[in-house]
Amino acid sequence: MSDIKVKLYNWQGEVIGDEKVDTKFFGVKINPVVVQQVVIAQRANSRETLAHTKGRSEVRGGGRKPWKQKGTGRARHGSIRSPLWVGGGITFGPTTLRNFSQKINKKTKAAAFKMVMADKLTSDRLIVVDSYDMKDAKTKTLQDALKKLPVTGKSVLIVTASAKDNVNLAAKNLKKIETIFVGSLNVVDLLKYHYLVVNKAMLTKIQEHYRK
Repeated sequence: MSDIKVKLYNWQGEVIGDEKVDTKFFGVKINPVVVQQVVIAQRANSRETLAHTKGRSEVRGGGRKPWKQKGTGRARHGSIRSPLWVGGGITFGPTTLRNFSQKINKKTKAAAFKMVMADKLTSDRLIVVDSYDMKDAKTKTLQDALKKLPVTGKSVLIVTASAKDNVNLAAKNLKKIETIFVGSLNVVDLLKYHYLVVNKAMLTKIQEHYRK
């Protein structure tokens, strides 16, 4: 397989050369089915079980038998918190005990990540910069830099090294701009944002991690 290269920009939006990337990482064949499996599993694993209805054992009261078993002419009941009664427990209602998590193979997850990254590259939506030349955490500084890069008008995900990065702090007030820690990159977020902006050092780190 021939070498795969991506344009390398500086923080002023100028193309300063080409960055050679790992063909084993970016040269994978894209399989939408694999990507879909990982997306479904990731969303299921992040789903919270908020809705909860109380069963008869959880509803307050109803400890005493409402009337004696025989001789009243009425139906037999053991508790006023039975699901048959108004104010009683709920039968088959949603509970927090539900588990939506799905298991996903590590190799499948890694393969899907490579596929999405490869798609970003082939569709010119992977923007690699030499470095983030952010001497301060001003929003305007980041906004001006992004205007010079080919990402105007679309959502952008910027990869950062830590939460204290100036890029991370400056992006908080910008619409359609989000930052993500390099170790938290995932398939869902990559698909959610149109462009991915990453500096040269972190792109190398990502490739080395998946080369292991």
